[in-house]
Amino acid sequence: MILWQLFVSFARVGVLTFGGGYAMIPMLEREIVDRRGWATSEELMDYYAVGQCTPGVIAVNTATFIGYKTAGNLGGIVATLGVVFPSLLIITVIAGIIQNFSDIPAVKSAFAGIRVCVCVLIFNSVVKLWKGAVKDKATLVLCLLVFGLSVFFPISPIVFVVFCAAAGILFTRMGVRGK
Repeated sequence: MILWQLFVSFARVGVLTFGGGYAMIPMLEREIVDRRGWATSEELMDYYAVGQCTPGVIAVNTATFIGYKTAGNLGGIVATLGVVFPSLLIITVIAGIIQNFSDIPAVKSAFAGIRVCVCVLIFNSVVKLWKGAVKDKATLVLCLLVFGLSVFFPISPIVFVVFCAAAGILFTRMGVRGK
């Protein structure tokens, strides 16, 4: 029963969320945290952070982490299949017909509108991540530092995550966090 619930929950997220991994955060939070209780909001953000640093698509990685936490190896596989399955079907259908319609002005305009919507969905996800991550002056400084470095230097996200993990440990040991 739990495997079916994992598949259906992640398929629902996969079919109803547009805009990629970050745009899925609100839907995942409602389905996985609020509705199913398979993870906390903090755990979900942790899975997103680790999913960003590991090879593969962030939504797939997050589904794998939550599925594994909920039902072991098989749960990870089933959740991953659930989140990928709707996209696979939709993309297969679209790929078969998009060339016939891609030059139509209305279709071009629709895609332009969709891009704007996706930007807003991603921005909303960033705001949620911000609220969950920036809790004090130390994390604010760390956030601004990483943002500045990422804007001006082509540094791998893995370097940022390792740096921030080390800084978080160091800040906690020094008693800097929470002030």
